[in-house]
Amino acid sequence: MTNKHKRPINPYLILALAIVLPGAGHVALGLPQRGFGFAFFSLLLALATWHTAGPEISFIGRSAGGLFVWALSIPDAYRIARLRYETWMRDNRAA
Repeated sequence: MTNKHKRPINPYLILALAIVLPGAGHVALGLPQRGFGFAFFSLLLALATWHTAGPEISFIGRSAGGLFVWALSIPDAYRIARLRYETWMRDNRAA
């Protein structure tokens, strides 16, 4: 008996996409609303902290809100990809 589902994208590729661009890993997983949500809130919070922080604050400090959301999106995308991959592997071993 063969598995009807095709092989999911390698979780490490999803991890790389998530690191390069916020939300890209989610979009590659077929979760565009979640991905665009992460991208939108990364940009929104980066702009909010940029405008509220003083000019003496570093670039990282001024965009910390967006970087925080981006950092949250990375393990989220990887976790979803890893769960899908491991489920696929388990189903194929049982078949």
